[in-house]
Amino acid sequence: MADEPVTGADELVRAAARSDIRVCFANPGTTEMPLVASLDREPGIRAVLGLHENVCTGAADGYGRVAGRAAMTLLHLGPGLANGLANLHNARRAHTPLVTVVGDHTSWHLPHDAPLTSDISSLAATVGAVRTVGGRGEIGDATRAAIDDAYRRRGVSTLIVPADHQQRIAPSSVTESATPAARQAVPSDRVKDVAQRLRSAGAHPVLLLGGNALTRAGQLAAHAVAARVGATLYCETFPARAERGGGLPNIDRLPYFPETAAAALREADPVVVVGAEDPVAYFGYEGVPSELARPGTLVRLAAPDEDAESALLELADLFDAVGPPTPPEPTALPEGYDALTGRVLGQVIAADLPEQAIVSVEGGTSGYPFYTASASAAAHTVLTNTGGAIGQGLPCALGAAIAAPDRPVIALQSDGSGLYTAQALWTMSRERVNVTVVVVANHTYNVLRTELGRHGTTEFGPQATALTSLADPRVDWVALAKGFGVSACRAARVADLRTALADALATGGPHLIEAAI
Repeated sequence: MADEPVTGADELVRAAARSDIRVCFANPGTTEMPLVASLDREPGIRAVLGLHENVCTGAADGYGRVAGRAAMTLLHLGPGLANGLANLHNARRAHTPLVTVVGDHTSWHLPHDAPLTSDISSLAATVGAVRTVGGRGEIGDATRAAIDDAYRRRGVSTLIVPADHQQRIAPSSVTESATPAARQAVPSDRVKDVAQRLRSAGAHPVLLLGGNALTRAGQLAAHAVAARVGATLYCETFPARAERGGGLPNIDRLPYFPETAAAALREADPVVVVGAEDPVAYFGYEGVPSELARPGTLVRLAAPDEDAESALLELADLFDAVGPPTPPEPTALPEGYDALTGRVLGQVIAADLPEQAIVSVEGGTSGYPFYTASASAAAHTVLTNTGGAIGQGLPCALGAAIAAPDRPVIALQSDGSGLYTAQALWTMSRERVNVTVVVVANHTYNVLRTELGRHGTTEFGPQATALTSLADPRVDWVALAKGFGVSACRAARVADLRTALADALATGGPHLIEAAI
């Protein structure tokens, strides 16, 4: 109620709840204790403890991608924020609305440069908008504004709150609630210009899809346009969220390595970018262009924060393009294969996916084969590592499961990157989420060995071998999962994997399968 005396922490939590924040992924410390107490007084917000800040931020990213609304994280001072920055970076690249609340020292203690004092604002500014509360009376409005920043900018918003402002009691103020902002409409003139460019295109137009162009409606519209103009369709290499299977057209990802991606676009004119960023190489290599499309061929239909789906529907209307695609042929599992390989594992997961599953993919060993095979799978949603900061897959799966408890979630997880945020398994167990983790255990940093080869190193010496190996000692994922309270088993054969996956999906709750390849 307005004018009721409440603490600043109560004011913040109430303002968040009024703006439909329903989950707070938290790893709090001393400067956040008033906020922890306030969460007990607000039943509308579910508090979820993460054992590492990067679990909290990655879970909030996964939640936002699936729920379509922001989650909140609660982190401890600058070092806590620093621990969570990697997955905040991924959230920024995914254009996920996410609100991070960071407690700070009491305002009168800050000048004394205590051991945990740091420049929180500068750290937070690397991933998005920042606001610092300057007094108790600002808290309600500052909270609403921070949430509004997350929605308006489609990204990360950080609110820094000194502990004394959290503790101070003052009359409550009724602030307006922040609500998710609709995507900005694409001007019709731009859609018409793109249509004209496609009508006059040569033999190889390409549509590169990202953002909400990867909804079911967006992909069907894109396919209809492509069928009319003879265009090739690609998805951005690492989409934040892509619908797959269930009769959708087979739109594969633009290749990761720049030579292959540039070759795919070499004859393309125009390259119509719809909801994606302009295609650039992930890393710079001598003799390889950073920009993957030829100069003068890029045409933008919709920016990542614009309504790409509606733009595609309007474009399809201009071409009178209708009709569903021919469903892709199911990917047959290789006959005679019993031992697991990365490719076979990806195909098995795709073949056995349940309807409406959500798959969090991190790692290339099985991730790329899975995505290709998943075109013919049951209807499902794929989440990928948008920013390249590894340690995203398990937390993202956790957040997705909390956002959609009625949908089965599978984390297809490489072992090396999984170790960055293995603590997510504990939170999965505590929250009883319906996640099945499939760890692709080759005990090697394969991507680094590939990159060594690309840099001219064909023979690995003892140190290069050691720095790219996880085999000595081998991580026992089954024991690790059980230690975190997650039931687990190991599968080294195709039949064993299919049985374990079926059992896990049938019983629900968190499970881990270590797939030995």
